[in-house]
Amino acid sequence: MKTKMKTMLTVLALGASAFLVRAQDNNDGPPGGGGPGGPGRHRPPPLPIVTALDVNHDGVIDANEIANASAALKTLDKNGDGQLTADEYLPPLPPDAPKDAPRPPTPLIIKALDANGDGVIDASEIANAPAALKSLDKNGDGQLTRDEYLGKRPGPPPQDGNGGNDAGGPPEGAPPGQQ
Repeated sequence: MKTKMKTMLTVLALGASAFLVRAQDNNDGPPGGGGPGGPGRHRPPPLPIVTALDVNHDGVIDANEIANASAALKTLDKNGDGQLTADEYLPPLPPDAPKDAPRPPTPLIIKALDANGDGVIDASEIANAPAALKSLDKNGDGQLTRDEYLGKRPGPPPQDGNGGNDAGGPPEGAPPGQQ
């Protein structure tokens, strides 16, 4: 009887452990929009232009994907007019966003592809896509990483050990005499 009880407790403990490990592997975060950046923060949706170019979805646009960029971009042309507009190459704004909500800053990949900066990637810019993408390859390895095609993500403010002031003085707005 004691052996059955020990076996049963062992099985329950292993099951609970497996459940907890599985729950921790889920990167979706808690319900309600929480997740890796804290409550109410979420990852922005992927850029359709990157999804189309990164065919194997590994986060790197490799040499083959760069070479086939023009064909990949044409798959985003929803209305078949031979050019890409922001509503075709950017994700839609959230449904609850105001109609006049500003878009986030333009990613480097779009700046490179939209050579004349008019917000439309026209037929000649689509044809020139491989060359435009190669211009983003800062380390010359023949492929583009997220940092190369999106730009470096802003990190946390530097910690200088002086209360947030590079000059070594008190933090801005601190009462006089507080050092």
